[in-house]
Amino acid sequence: MRAARSLMFVALLPLFAGCQLLESSPQAPSTAGLTRMQGELGMANGKLVFKPCQGNTLYAVHDSGGTSVMQEAATLAGTQHQVFADLRGRVPSAKVADGQAQLDVQQLYRLERSTSACNSPDFQKLILQAGGNTPNWSVKVSGKGMVVERAGQPALALPYLEEQLGDGRFHLSSEANNQRVELWIAPQRCVDPSRPSVQFMSAELRVNDQVQRGCAYFGGARSD
Repeated sequence: MRAARSLMFVALLPLFAGCQLLESSPQAPSTAGLTRMQGELGMANGKLVFKPCQGNTLYAVHDSGGTSVMQEAATLAGTQHQVFADLRGRVPSAKVADGQAQLDVQQLYRLERSTSACNSPDFQKLILQAGGNTPNWSVKVSGKGMVVERAGQPALALPYLEEQLGDGRFHLSSEANNQRVELWIAPQRCVDPSRPSVQFMSAELRVNDQVQRGCAYFGGARSD
């Protein structure tokens, strides 16, 4: 069986329609000794491998954190047989049997069917990015504040306060410009079919009395 076709068999798993928010996952484990990495997941010699955005090293992926990374990647891969991955893991000093480096994946932030995500100019500047659709909305959070964009509305650039709520949940709020804006974040698997992507936080945006739901992930400026 050709390696390039391996992801397709697992890809029969359903891709949920709409942004689906599932039950909250347990609080994230400590990230001590782990490295956050971005790159491409694909198949080589019948194994799931990871290639960082910078560099040519191929890592054999071991799902030591029980993230279901193989199934998640296969669901999104489609005909291109690879997906962008934003994850956290450990590279053991010992190599696998064939001498290849190994990546022990402990946590997933985002998987996306994209060929350009490695080149995102905003990623390293952002603390958080959230968004949804029907209608479209997005929130970009940085050290300078947050920018809220909604279909048919002018963009709002606002200062914010953050409140930690426990179990990985937190809340951003602003009352500038005579508007009450809240962004609620929870550690839940969330599917955004418009990208398409799987993100591992859910988001709820409240602007005055309007509520919109979507997905979220940490930018490069924050990696809880």
